[in-house]
Amino acid sequence: MNILFVCTGNTCRSPMAEGLFRKMVADKNNENISCSSAGLFAMTGDEVTPNAVKACERFEVDISAHRARRITSYILDETDKFVCMTPEHAASLAMYVPTEKISVLGGGIPDPFGSDLETYIKCANYIKTALNLQFDDIISEE
Repeated sequence: MNILFVCTGNTCRSPMAEGLFRKMVADKNNENISCSSAGLFAMTGDEVTPNAVKACERFEVDISAHRARRITSYILDETDKFVCMTPEHAASLAMYVPTEKISVLGGGIPDPFGSDLETYIKCANYIKTALNLQFDDIISEE
């Protein structure tokens, strides 16, 4: 199963969600799950924000090598489930993929872009909590 985490610029929330989720999948030894992230308005090649890297390091997750990428038709075709950071991201995707393939993480994750490290850490904690709560739904085949 291919899971895509979606946000706006693919430099904060969705890379953090991807990294944290990837660790959860590895810890559970689930080899049938792959995940990645992309942004609706990403500038392909942009680096992840330094505070996102630092926030994930607290969970022993390294996202420093991540580079932003914009959603393409190929990515849409190759993805089984889309996990969006806001209801607005989900609504945008619903124009291109069936709504049953789309969910919103934690009811919506506020964008920390441009904020201090403490805000990023709170965001990463919120993402991790939501991933734990929604893990079974995210990986379900239905």
